[in-house]
Amino acid sequence: MEDYRSFIAEDLADWDFPVADEPCMDLPPLIGADERRMHVRAYETWLSLLDGRDYPSIADLDSDALGEFGPYSVLLDFAVDRANPSIAYLGRALREEGELGADVATVADVPARALLSRLTAHYAEILDNRAPVGFEAEFVSHRGQPMLYRGILMPYSSDGRAIDLVHGVINWKETAEQALAPDIVEAVTTAFAGPAQPAAVEEAPVAALDQEQPDLVELVEDARELAIEARDCEGRTRAALYRAISLAYDVALAAEANPAGFAALLAEAGIVPQARAPMTPIVKLVFGRDYDRKRITEFAAVLTHARRLCLAAGMVEAWLSGLAGGIKAVVATERGERRPALKVDKVRSARMMLGSAPSRATVDLGAVEDDIVLLIARRQDDGRLAIVSRPIGERALVDQALQRFTA
Repeated sequence: MEDYRSFIAEDLADWDFPVADEPCMDLPPLIGADERRMHVRAYETWLSLLDGRDYPSIADLDSDALGEFGPYSVLLDFAVDRANPSIAYLGRALREEGELGADVATVADVPARALLSRLTAHYAEILDNRAPVGFEAEFVSHRGQPMLYRGILMPYSSDGRAIDLVHGVINWKETAEQALAPDIVEAVTTAFAGPAQPAAVEEAPVAALDQEQPDLVELVEDARELAIEARDCEGRTRAALYRAISLAYDVALAAEANPAGFAALLAEAGIVPQARAPMTPIVKLVFGRDYDRKRITEFAAVLTHARRLCLAAGMVEAWLSGLAGGIKAVVATERGERRPALKVDKVRSARMMLGSAPSRATVDLGAVEDDIVLLIARRQDDGRLAIVSRPIGERALVDQALQRFTA
């Protein structure tokens, strides 16, 4: 993620970015659709509250807006201490999972083996990227219970400029079945299979694996048929287009699992792979190399954003259909999220951190107009520092120094 290319750049087709750069990880095999959908619905709620702003107003996040996310939510408040935000709200399910009492008032108070610690561990990414961050992994709770969890953190602002609150939603699935002894698993499997059906028990997993690994060539052919149908219906309905884009996304997921087969398809179609824009060749493969360049860029942005949300195969059509603004809204959101995520404003972040940083020493040098100034000091023989300059408040010099600031 070296730079950012806007839609007014000369090479629009290179706008999307490598999937490997996305903040999400591969979907765990056991996590269910409900956990994934809660993650997506929470993000869609955040989008609906933007109203053209960089961040939603915290005033819009009331109990009605929380809805189903309430028990699985935490609200972090950075107003007092950005290094150790306070917990302004903690949902019942999260509190019960970690057996957390009323004494848990800040992030530092959260026990390491509580699931809430997995969510609060990512809040620094929000301050750096200034965009929602999704994540998922495996975890062993304080009860020794293995689980798979999935969460998202979303920034909010009181003044429309600075991030002073972060809303997190996390859901999980306990995997107790993995702890069963092998002899118990074998006994249960035999009991359900029955002694007269040994062959069916052996063949069933193979069939299941075939269904989980769709044929890439067939997917591409089906997607192309839908793309042709979408072009024929253009201007009348978006349903066919959404189906075509959804299947193109399924092609992207299948291509990740079969890179050699995908490379062969691209070579056969005369399409050059683009390391910096991996979704663009997929759109060209489905909709054709000569398809409208602007539309290729937009569809690639939709696929990139869907991958950012870690959507599973078959979910994109329903996701697009339920979004106000459809493709244009997704493209605008992806563009807005990419810009801050690719270039962190270190000076602004440093100024915000210094506003609440603890004092190392206090000196009286008379009236000082600027909030942040530079001081030049000389080390004394006894190791102490002697300030030898007047406060330097020139903006350019201060900003240059803040580029290297670390708390």
